[in-house]
Amino acid sequence: MAKILLLEDDTSLNRGISLKLEKEGYEVLSAAGVSRAEEMFRENEVALIMEDGDGLEFCRNIRRTSDVHLIFLTALDQEVDIVNGYDAGADDYITKPFSLMVLISKVNALMRRIGQDQEEHGQILVSGSIRVQCREMRVYKEETEILLSKKEM
Repeated sequence: MAKILLLEDDTSLNRGISLKLEKEGYEVLSAAGVSRAEEMFRENEVALIMEDGDGLEFCRNIRRTSDVHLIFLTALDQEVDIVNGYDAGADDYITKPFSLMVLISKVNALMRRIGQDQEEHGQILVSGSIRVQCREMRVYKEETEILLSKKEM
């Protein structure tokens, strides 16, 4: 079961999205603030992060150490906001209000692509807190990249 980290400070929206994703078969880690989201990300193997758009710096920090997929869910709908979101590393940018069914369809499509990419382009090997991304030739301990020479790899 794929894990999705949801960073949304609106309690009712957070609960609604979480319930719908869980009905679709995903495990949802729910956070109302950036510090809790960072903690959850460090402690879990997450396939997708969905965040409310207030965490541009959170997104940039994630991109420094991970290629996890990231979707912004935000009321910030100006062109400059959207461009900033993509520049920070977003894979998709969805403005509020949005259709929950469309959101679920996008998540399902993204998860299918993630599965195909892993099958077609090589496995991600995991042993304890060590993760090896074979295709990219990157090694991580927890979420910190370990730089290795080709021979060490």
